[in-house]
Amino acid sequence: MSFRLDKLTVRHLAAAPHAAPALHDLDLAIAPGEQLALIGPSGAGKTTLLATLACAHRPAAGGFSVFGQEPWALSQGARHRLRARLFLAPQTPPLPPRQRVVTAVLAARLPHMSLWQAFASLLRPGDPDAAHAALARFGLGDKLYARVDRLSGGERQRCGLARLLLSSAEALLVDEPISALDPALARHTLATLQQEAAERKAALVCSLHQVDMARAHFPRLVGLREGRIVFDAPREAVSDAMIAALYENDQVQPHPQHPHESPDRIAVGACF
Repeated sequence: MSFRLDKLTVRHLAAAPHAAPALHDLDLAIAPGEQLALIGPSGAGKTTLLATLACAHRPAAGGFSVFGQEPWALSQGARHRLRARLFLAPQTPPLPPRQRVVTAVLAARLPHMSLWQAFASLLRPGDPDAAHAALARFGLGDKLYARVDRLSGGERQRCGLARLLLSSAEALLVDEPISALDPALARHTLATLQQEAAERKAALVCSLHQVDMARAHFPRLVGLREGRIVFDAPREAVSDAMIAALYENDQVQPHPQHPHESPDRIAVGACF
């Protein structure tokens, strides 16, 4: 298994002592090559679960293994090597604003570089062709030497995903990758992520607010609410009633495009 969670509970370090856990009593198994979407209302624990899978949060209770290893039983060095086999793409990628896009994308290779190689890459990008190829798959080939702070929100999201393509990760953890994209570009982006995961035979776990996209693109859906798994089922078994119950009394109902977003656009014929 890529990931196995047994009665897993996670608490945020800054949470009040008597606050409810961020994740509570989760049982979940994800096989290599499996692709699943995490859905649920805001605050359900989707981002926390992705960070936990990436070994960024230490569980408070329960069992947790990654590629058959228990990360928090390993030495710090061994845990670092285990993390290098994972790639977590946050919704807002931490890209230095004054950096060139080419440098930001090639930073995906830093975990496998020596200190000297990492320093040299800041002065002169080592493989701009690879960075261009990764960006082009997201329709950003013309942004290779642009500054990060000149990109739109959606372009920054896709720049972060281009980093994923240059990693050697064996499991891909992606948080809200299409939140700032129009429907055509969203489909394009999801198709590229899924193609990359399939070619690597890597697990792909993707959190989405766009329930229609999750149901259309992912064979397995995991519904989270208040830090608990409400359902874990093949998409064919997830009914409209189950979705409605998942979001019951939630002030923000799921829909394809949030009205406050200013989506990026891409030609429909340009496919990832």
